[in-house]
Amino acid sequence: MASSSVILKRTAMMRSMVNGFQASRAYASVAVGSDLISAAPDVSLQKARSWDDGVSSKFATSSLKDIFKDKKIVIFGLPGAYTGVCSAQHVPSYKKNIDKFKAKGIDSVICVAVNDPYVLNGWAEKLQANEDIEFYGDFDGSFHKKLDLSIDLSAALLGPRSHRWSAYVVDGKIKALNVEKAPSEFEVSGGDVILDQI
Repeated sequence: MASSSVILKRTAMMRSMVNGFQASRAYASVAVGSDLISAAPDVSLQKARSWDDGVSSKFATSSLKDIFKDKKIVIFGLPGAYTGVCSAQHVPSYKKNIDKFKAKGIDSVICVAVNDPYVLNGWAEKLQANEDIEFYGDFDGSFHKKLDLSIDLSAALLGPRSHRWSAYVVDGKIKALNVEKAPSEFEVSGGDVILDQI
C-alpha cells in the first residue's frame, strides 16, 4: 500500500503534467438545464461487476434512461480508478456524505469513469464504497465525449479520460454542474459542494 507521501508526490507529478490542459479547457456542451438522456441517447454504461457477473448477465449494459429517468441522482466523474486524488479524496467525499444525500431524497450516488466495469468493481471494493455508491464504467469514453467532458491525459500516461466533475440530475435534467479546471484539482466537484446545491 502506497504511503501518503508517495501519493502526494504522484499527485504533484500528475498536476504538473496536466496543468497545460487548464488553458485549453472548453465549457462542456452540457450545462445546467441540459437533458443527459437527450445529450447521449445512444450511450449505455456498464455497472461495476465481477467478470463472472458479466458473463451471467450476458454483459448487459444500462441505458441512460434506465439510470436517470424519474430519479434524483448525484453523479460524479473522475479520471480513473486507483489514481491518487480519485482514491484519496473524490470517492471518500461522497462516501462520508451518503446518509446526507439519502436524507435529501437522492435515489443514487453514482461514480463514472473511463474504465471497464471489472476494474471499477475491484476499486469500489478496495475503497469499501460499493455498498454506498454505484460505479459505472464508460469503457470507451463515449459518455464523456457526448457531454464534452473528455480529456486526453496521455501526458500523464493515462490516455483518453474524463475531466473531474459532479452533477445533480433530476429525471435526466441537470440541476447543478461542477467541472474542475484541471483533472488534478479537487475544488468544486466533491461531495460537500454538491450536497449544498441540492
